[in-house]
Amino acid sequence: MLLIFLAAWFAWLGADLPIGRAIRMGPGYFPLVLCGILAALGLIVLLTGLAFRGDVEVDEDARRIAIPWQGMILITVSVVLFGLAVRPLGLGPAIGLAVFISSAASRRFTLVSGAAMAAVMVLFAWAVFVHGLGLPLPMLGPWLGGY
Repeated sequence: MLLIFLAAWFAWLGADLPIGRAIRMGPGYFPLVLCGILAALGLIVLLTGLAFRGDVEVDEDARRIAIPWQGMILITVSVVLFGLAVRPLGLGPAIGLAVFISSAASRRFTLVSGAAMAAVMVLFAWAVFVHGLGLPLPMLGPWLGGY
């Protein structure tokens, strides 16, 4: 529901921009297409969540749903840590830490799998953003001897 709401909100914010046509796009065309894609993905997630029960544990005695607090906390901490660490540590260590911590939210987490995922994501970020797109993102920040 959140994805659908955000798509509708962003579409409403960009309603003043001229859309144009597919052959001659206006400044509002691409944001509107992205809003449509976001809404479609939100609808897919919503329908999938309604159709499948998943790993939700229900305490039959108390008639309440057991919320996986550890996973929610680890993923939230990883996002906040990435935002705080990207400038002083650089893109590489910030992504590595965020991926490692968020992977610890999985029930199948091991130190080796977490480190492997972090290394692959750091390498992928370097290949796409720094090498492929040529963005001036420092892989190491000033705290680690980068610029």
